Amino acid sequence: MKQQALNQNEQSELQHIRIGLLGLGTVGTGVYRMIEDYQEDLQHKTGCQISISKILVNSPNKLRSIEINPDLYTTDPNEVLQDPNIDMIVEVMGGVEEAREYITQALNSKKHVVTANKDLIALHGGELLSLAGEQNCDLFYEASVAGGIPILRGLGDGFSSDRITKMLGILNGTTNYMLSKMAQEGVDYDTCLKEAQDLGYAEADPTSDVEGLDAARKVAILGTLGYNTEFSLDEVDVQGISSIDQKDVQYGREFGYELKLLGIADKQNEEVELSVQPTFIKKSHPLANVDGVNNAVYVHGESVGETMFYGPGAGELPTATAVTSDLVTVVKNIKLGVNGKGNVAPFNVKKMKPKERRKHSYYVRLLVQDEPGVMATIANSLAENNMSISNMVQKPYSEEKAEVVIVTHEVSLLALEDWKGKIESLNPTLELASCYAVEGGE
Repeated sequence: MKQQALNQNEQSELQHIRIGLLGLGTVGTGVYRMIEDYQEDLQHKTGCQISISKILVNSPNKLRSIEINPDLYTTDPNEVLQDPNIDMIVEVMGGVEEAREYITQALNSKKHVVTANKDLIALHGGELLSLAGEQNCDLFYEASVAGGIPILRGLGDGFSSDRITKMLGILNGTTNYMLSKMAQEGVDYDTCLKEAQDLGYAEADPTSDVEGLDAARKVAILGTLGYNTEFSLDEVDVQGISSIDQKDVQYGREFGYELKLLGIADKQNEEVELSVQPTFIKKSHPLANVDGVNNAVYVHGESVGETMFYGPGAGELPTATAVTSDLVTVVKNIKLGVNGKGNVAPFNVKKMKPKERRKHSYYVRLLVQDEPGVMATIANSLAENNMSISNMVQKPYSEEKAEVVIVTHEVSLLALEDWKGKIESLNPTLELASCYAVEGGE
C-alpha cells in the first residue's frame, strides 16, 4: 500500500504534456494506442505524464477499431490549435494545404509539432522548419520516410560527424511488393497490381505509388537532410514501374540482377543527383534481398563506409512508432528547455549534377530484324556515343525478329539520351524496347 501511494504521489508530481491529435486514420489510431498502452514506459523515459486532450476528426460517430472517449473528438480545428493547454500537435491527417495551414497556426501559437506527412514536408518542409526555429518550437517528421525505420534520425544524429556521399532507397512498399512478385512468381504487371489492390497495399488509384511520386517525395526529404541542402520535388527525376515488362525482370535475373524501384541521392564533388527509377542491382547487393512491402535505405558515408536501415515502411504501429519516438524527443526537449535549438536549416549551396556527369551502367533491350548487319549497326552506334558493352545476349522473338539484351559499361546520361534518340533513325528495323539503370557493379 505504501509503495502504491508513493507511485501515486510521484505521478501527481509529474509534468503533464497534453497533445492535440489531427486525424484518426490508420496512423492516428496507432499513435493513440501507443500513448495509452505505453503510459508507464513513456513516463519512465520522459519524466512526464503524456495524454491526448483533443482529436480532430471528420466523423465523430464513425465506428472505429478502438474505444475512445467521445468527449475527446472535435470537428473544429480551433478547439485543438487554439487551446492554450495543449503543448504539442501531432498531425497525421494527410493532405498538403490544410495540414500546412494547421501546422503554421500551431507553430505561431508556440505549439511543438510532430508530423508523418511526407507530401507536406517534401513541398514545404523548409519554410515550416524556419518558422519552427523562429518560434523556438520543435518540428519533427521521422515517420514521413520509410515508416518505422529511424532513417531521418540516423541521418541527423548518427551521421552528424560524417559526410554522406550516396543514399539508395527502396522507399515504397507497394512497388517493392509488385516487383518481388514479378521476379519470384513470373506474373505480369497487371496481375501484380490487382493483387496489391486486393490486399490493400495499393490504392484504387495507384498512380502515386507506381509512377514513383511517393518515393520521389521521400528522396527530396532524404536529400535535403542528408546533404544539408534544400531540394524541391521537381528536382527529382522520376520514372515509375508501370511500363515494366516481365521479360526484363527475367532477363535481368539471368544476368545476375534484381529489378527494384530505387530512390537515389548521389553527391560527388559537391554536385547532387536525385532520382527515382527502376534499377537493376546485383543479387549480391543487400538491397536485392529486400522483398515484399519492406523498405530499406542504403547509406554511404565517407568515414563509416556502407550501412543499411531495413524494416517495415508502412502500417499502423510501425509508423506510429516513429511518430511516438519524435513525440518523446519533443517532451525531453521541453524538460531540458531546448526546443527549437536542434533545427538546422539547410546551409549548403545547391548544385545539381549535369547530365554529362551523371554516370551509370545501363540495361538495354532492343527488338531487331534478324538479318545480317544489324549487330554491326548496334555496335557502331554505341561506339559513336562512347558507349561500350559489358555483357550481351541475343534472344529469339519470332521467325523474323530477335531481341538483343545489352548491359553497358558506365556511360553518361547525356550520351545515353543522345544514343536513344539516334538508334531507331539509324535503322528502321531497330526498336528500343526498354532501358534501365544498373547499380552496384556491371
